[in-house]
Amino acid sequence: MYENAFLHVKPKDKIGLIGLNGTGKSTLLRLINEEFTPDEGEISKSRDCTLGFLNQDLLSFESDQNILQVAMQAFKEALEVQEKIDRILKEMEENYQEKQVEHLTKLQEKFEVLDGYSLQSKAEEILEGIGFKTEDLTRPFSEFSGGWRMRVMLAKLLLEKPSLLMLDEPTNHLDLPSIEWIENYLRSYEGAVIVVSHDREFLDNVITKTVEVTQQKLILYSGNYAFYLEEKELRNEIQQNAFENQQQKIKQTERFVDRFRAKASKARQVQSKIKSLERLDRIEEVSREAAAINFQFNFKQKSGKFISHLENVSKAYGDLEIFSHSHAAIERGDKIALIGANGKGKSTLLRIVAGTESYKGEIRPGYNVIQSFYAQHQLEALHVNNEILEELKQSGSDKTEQELRGVLGCFLFSGDDVFKKIKVLSGGEKSRVALAKTLISDSNFLILDEPTNHLDFISENILIQALQQYEGTFVIVSHNRHFISEVANKIWYIEDKEIKEYPGTYDEFNYWQSRQKEEMAASELQQKKPKVQKEKPRPQDQDRLKKIKKELSRIEESMETTEIKISELEATMGKEENFSDTEKLHSLNSIYHAEKENLEKLNQQWGQLIETITELEKTQPTS
Repeated sequence: MYENAFLHVKPKDKIGLIGLNGTGKSTLLRLINEEFTPDEGEISKSRDCTLGFLNQDLLSFESDQNILQVAMQAFKEALEVQEKIDRILKEMEENYQEKQVEHLTKLQEKFEVLDGYSLQSKAEEILEGIGFKTEDLTRPFSEFSGGWRMRVMLAKLLLEKPSLLMLDEPTNHLDLPSIEWIENYLRSYEGAVIVVSHDREFLDNVITKTVEVTQQKLILYSGNYAFYLEEKELRNEIQQNAFENQQQKIKQTERFVDRFRAKASKARQVQSKIKSLERLDRIEEVSREAAAINFQFNFKQKSGKFISHLENVSKAYGDLEIFSHSHAAIERGDKIALIGANGKGKSTLLRIVAGTESYKGEIRPGYNVIQSFYAQHQLEALHVNNEILEELKQSGSDKTEQELRGVLGCFLFSGDDVFKKIKVLSGGEKSRVALAKTLISDSNFLILDEPTNHLDFISENILIQALQQYEGTFVIVSHNRHFISEVANKIWYIEDKEIKEYPGTYDEFNYWQSRQKEEMAASELQQKKPKVQKEKPRPQDQDRLKKIKKELSRIEESMETTEIKISELEATMGKEENFSDTEKLHSLNSIYHAEKENLEKLNQQWGQLIETITELEKTQPTS
């Protein structure tokens, strides 16, 4: 998996570890965490280096404690001191001794040094930052689903503040507000961070170095993901040019050897050329990992203008109300991204649109609509004993085996991979199979819930290209900002238990939202300012206002007269008979520039008078 790989992590490095699925990113983190042992070489750490590792194995953690208590397990030493303090206080109630006071004082001093009195507030801040409500903090850990449990484990790691924090796909378990909170937290994190992620915007906002895992090596780029893309393209260009130049020299040398091999007079030169070829450090040709897609979507029938009308839709789980009398419409050609915090009802809304969730109200389906619904539970619907190719053949598509192989190739199943059984695939591989099945259907309406989870950059790019070529309609739930900015032409979000729509792209929505916040903040600031009472109009101000307005009229007349003169001069100077009369042309030019200067002065005077009139009119009573 690795051969002579090297990586030096400095104390405050923020490193993004990237590469295709299966290249060994998670393996590297486990090697650093000492779960695996390298076959050759060594991994050394400073004596005081502590490690924190967020990975899928943490999902096996079980506890009956509430999530605040689980997160606070990060403060092991402080909690042990707290237990000793509580024990001594109890003993002193029953049998007071002077020596216990001294011991208690030392423990309390140590507890203060460990910042013990503020630990709970720190834990609450981080848990709420990554999406938990205040009332959730006292709920048992065992009540939460896998994704929310992983958030608790992430909070615990952040509270431990290890020297090196390693995060394997942290954004898979977070919604957009939580991702933004984590970005801010990690940017100012005091220790080093290594993060494996396929969320390019997250990487751009957090990391300062990029390490690419490729061809059993670790290639370092001294910038974020956007920098990596530019730098890699430049490096590839240089390497390809060097490769082509070297290949040309090799061919020339080989031709020389072939031509003069039989000549005794050239024997020494031939041997020298052969040895130079043997000693040559060969430059590898650039391996292009980017994939382009040519996806052919064949609809059996085109849908009507409207796909679905949601009218007066309400949904509640017991006392928890998700929607209340909400309305929305989906039209043919809509590419809708449904965004927002977890718990707002995004996946519930998708299921309602798909017809798999009960609700109150009315949904009127459109004409000729054929829908296909992709969600994580679709993985369970895969037939585990089928081979991948066989699974796609049974999906009802009219595509030939060659076409299906082409589709699977787009999702990184090439050669004999297509004969793998579903049951031996990883979660990410199953996701790609289920996604391929959804895309090859004859549906003209797609409903996709978190389709980019478990996809690497190449697979994500393939999906983006596929959806950009798709001429039907879709609604997508995703927390991947780059993905939705590339595919969506409308944004849905849930606010005040209603479906709200922004009729534009994600970037436009973000700009609009930021302007809304700025205007709201400015309005609040304006309301907080003490109100200045207007001065009563004074008679002398009214007289002055009349005089200035009279002067303004005079200035405007002069400006109009001057503009006419300038126009006449321009016409005169443009006449052919004046071109040959140098003296006359010089005189006209002098007059022209004088009038231009005069007009500029009049413009300045006009502007000053307008400002004065505006200020004076503020003190006048409104009619």
